Amino acid sequence: MDADSLHVNGTNHMNGSPRKRARYVNGVQSKVTVILGAQWGDEGKGKVVDMLATDVDVVCRCQGGNNAGHTVVVDGSEYDFHLLPSGIINSKCKSVIGNGVVIHLPGLFDELSKNEEKGLKDWEQRLLISDRAHLVFDLHQQVDGLQEQENSEKGTGLGTTKKGIGPTYSSKATRNGLRIGDLLGDFQQFSKRFIALTNMYQRMYPSLTVDVEAELKRYEEYAEKIRPLVIETVYFLYKSVREGKKILVEGANAAMLDIDFGTYPYVTSSNCSVGGVCTGLGLDPSSIGDVIGVVKAYTTRVGDGPFPTELHDEIGELLQMKGHEFGVTTKRKRRCGWLDVFLLQYTNMINGYTAICLTKLDILDTLKEIKLAVGYTLNGKKLESFPSSAAQLANVQVEYVTMPGWQTCTEGVRTFNDLPLNARKYVEKIEEILEVPGKI
Repeated sequence: MDADSLHVNGTNHMNGSPRKRARYVNGVQSKVTVILGAQWGDEGKGKVVDMLATDVDVVCRCQGGNNAGHTVVVDGSEYDFHLLPSGIINSKCKSVIGNGVVIHLPGLFDELSKNEEKGLKDWEQRLLISDRAHLVFDLHQQVDGLQEQENSEKGTGLGTTKKGIGPTYSSKATRNGLRIGDLLGDFQQFSKRFIALTNMYQRMYPSLTVDVEAELKRYEEYAEKIRPLVIETVYFLYKSVREGKKILVEGANAAMLDIDFGTYPYVTSSNCSVGGVCTGLGLDPSSIGDVIGVVKAYTTRVGDGPFPTELHDEIGELLQMKGHEFGVTTKRKRRCGWLDVFLLQYTNMINGYTAICLTKLDILDTLKEIKLAVGYTLNGKKLESFPSSAAQLANVQVEYVTMPGWQTCTEGVRTFNDLPLNARKYVEKIEEILEVPGKI
């Protein structure tokens, strides 16, 4: 469906029940809309954010780091975003990198430079970075690679991006991490803590090599480069909500990669569900209005881990090739399979989607039949809930419903009613099972 069909805080068109959750403050309605990946990532969140960001005042990133990647094409230019919110292309809105994000400063400035060359303008006036955000150092990235190597040798590799995300969140949890605010404060104190962090990791990994003097000199320069962009973002967002600003939150990664609710340990190291929006930005829960779950019309995942609907045949190959399923960050080929609605029911329990956005429907255009996963059984017993254990998930048997394909090109279709009948039935079946309307 086209963008005009999205009615923020609208009515569920299936059962007529209102889904309003935004509140009024001083007579002004706050509008915080959240965009989340509903599967294992790569659902097309960046495109959705770019589309919706044309009508908002603030776009935010709340968690993750440059292990995530969004590709957006605007006026023929292809932008790749890893740390920057996709909405930064909109020259009329502010872009916030929140306290829950972990930031690799060399990567951030490299990303800014590359996108500047492609046409990104005036970001200096629009990019705001939380002073509470933690720093990813090159040593974190080295440690990430060493840990993955150790795990792979044991046969327990996770397929991480080696971007240092896990070790940085580990530093944060053990309270020896360093934040943006530390970098901009007493640099002598920052240096002492950086040396202590380096020494700790070198005791753990003797092969770790860090040129401490060079790193500190580099970060002293980064401090001055980033200083004009750094603010206390919690108050900025609080004030924006009270002023009735339209705020869009862009989730990185996706629900099934959430550190608590995903397919642990094959997950990322942050909360990519709706709870991460509150903790990663300092927004209070009552300020959140619509939660839009972005759903790819089939399922993909990158890296290792169980994938019940994965296809190892010519259909899986067709989805991979026609869908251009390669990771933006890793360039790895994505694994492809049928849409898992049982999985979507689980992520909906956690996130409470008020609507779904269905992407890449056209990739299914040539298929004669299409399957939807609607349930799991394990050891002959039908499961009521999604398995918590990756080992259990790897051994489930999938219950499918088979639907007729439409075998008609849908690439030029811009409204729901213009879709072929069987394509509409496919979308409606997903809505029916999820009890969530598809609005984009």
